[in-house]
Amino acid sequence: MSRGYQPEEHLDPRVSSEGREPNTTTPPKTDQVREQATNDASQSSDREPERQGTRTAEPRTVHELRGRTYRLRSSEIATMVELGKFRVVAKEDLSKFAYGSNADRMRPDVENLVRQGLVEMKSIPHEETGSRQLFSLTKRGHRFLTQTQNAGKGQALYHGFTKPREAHHDADLYRLYQKAAAKIEGQGGRNLRVVLDYELKKRLYHDLAKLGDDRDSADSKGAIADKHGLQIVRGKIPVPDVRIEYETQDGERARVDLELATGHYRGRNLAEKVRAGFALYAHADDVSKLRRILDQRELTAEILSL
Repeated sequence: MSRGYQPEEHLDPRVSSEGREPNTTTPPKTDQVREQATNDASQSSDREPERQGTRTAEPRTVHELRGRTYRLRSSEIATMVELGKFRVVAKEDLSKFAYGSNADRMRPDVENLVRQGLVEMKSIPHEETGSRQLFSLTKRGHRFLTQTQNAGKGQALYHGFTKPREAHHDADLYRLYQKAAAKIEGQGGRNLRVVLDYELKKRLYHDLAKLGDDRDSADSKGAIADKHGLQIVRGKIPVPDVRIEYETQDGERARVDLELATGHYRGRNLAEKVRAGFALYAHADDVSKLRRILDQRELTAEILSL
């Protein structure tokens, strides 16, 4: 369900962190942080009590940014990065994929992040489940990751909640990514990078705007589509919900474009995504309906169950 894009989205403070904040601190190195945390007796109060059958929690390290002090462990920073890459992540998916379904490990991390104003949680109405608990970075959390560069060079970050339907869609993209990423890594892929449709559309429309009077030229539009690794379908340039860029086992750069199709898709919409070459995923309840639509249009494409 690719979202519409308007030019004013360039000004949305929730969108990509690239070029937004100057880096005013030296990003902490992981080894140095852990060594400091181990040797600093003052951090002992930040340890979580050891529960039976669980490992001792990693001590938290002090981070000073813009006159604020944060106490964070590496797992908490990793959680912030996951939220920033996808904007919104569902509680149950964060537990499953980031913490191995270990609620005792996740709970203190999340509580600490919320307490320090780096992450917020909302219960968002859902048409099927009634409501769903979703996490997102706050503006402060976004600023922390931007200035410390913990997400890695070039990774766009987002913060804040959108409309309920889009929030749930963004959360589903995290689950979609996990499934596709496992397949890529199983084939030897590494250094995966997430590119959401927000970022792709921003780049695409920026280049199309520069065409001026040539914007409707098929050749000019084709060149722009090719530049961004996309295709023209019926005069338009479809954009996937999420793109994964990665390095193959042989060291080559590669990418895969993913689309989360829903039961609301009409035949023409679905056909457009197929012809654009996107890998299609759908919730289990929608798969059979979408396959019937493809059969009616005599299109061959695999729809993977989310």
